[in-house]
Amino acid sequence: MLEFVRLVMLTGGLLAIMPVLLIITLAVAVERFYILKKILRQGRYAHSNLRKVPDNDVDGLQAIVEASSDALQSRLISTAIAIRGESAEDMDLRLDEEILAASPKITRRLWVLDTSVTIAPLLGLFGTIVGMIQAFNVLSSNGGPSKVTGGIADALVSTGAGLLIAIIAVYFVNYYSTLSREIMHQLELIKVALINRMQGRETRVEPARPVRLSAGV
Repeated sequence: MLEFVRLVMLTGGLLAIMPVLLIITLAVAVERFYILKKILRQGRYAHSNLRKVPDNDVDGLQAIVEASSDALQSRLISTAIAIRGESAEDMDLRLDEEILAASPKITRRLWVLDTSVTIAPLLGLFGTIVGMIQAFNVLSSNGGPSKVTGGIADALVSTGAGLLIAIIAVYFVNYYSTLSREIMHQLELIKVALINRMQGRETRVEPARPVRLSAGV
C-alpha cells in the first residue's frame, strides 16, 4: 500500500485514477454483456416463434408479445399488430421507426468503453511524463543516477496501467459492436417476417437475396 501511495505521488496523483477507470470499465462491460445477451436471446425466441405463425394470425403474434412483454422485439411486434391493414411500404416505414428508436437502448453506455480506450493510455503517458520530470529534478539536486533510473522505471508503471485498461476496453468495444450489429440484423429479420405475415404474401420489403446464377446454355 505504501508503495502504491509512493507511485501515486510520483505520477502527480494520476496513477490513482487508473483503478477507478478500470472499475468503471469492467462495470459497464459486465452490465452490457448481460443486457445485450438478454436482447439476443429474446430476439432468437421471438424470431423462432414468429416463423411458426401463419399469415394474418394476429392471435399468434399477440401470444409472442405476451410471452415476453419486456423484450425489445415485442415492441416491434405490437407495432405491427397495431398498424395491420396498412400497405407493406407504410408498415416498413413504421417498423423502421421502431428499430431506430430501439438503437440507443442497444448502444447505451458503450461510449464509456470507447472513452477508456482513448483516455487510459493518455493518462498513463501523462503520469509517466510527470514522474520523469520529478526523476530529473532529483538529478539536478545532486541525486545519483540510480535514483533517476529508478524514478523513470517507477513512472513507467503509469503507462503500463493505462495500456492494460485500454487493451481490456478495446476487446469489449469490438465484442459489443459485433453483438450490436447482430441485434440490429435480428430486428431487421423480425421486421421482414412481420410484414410478410401481416400482408399474407411475399413482399418486396426484405433483405437483399443472393444472386442466383442461371445454368449455362
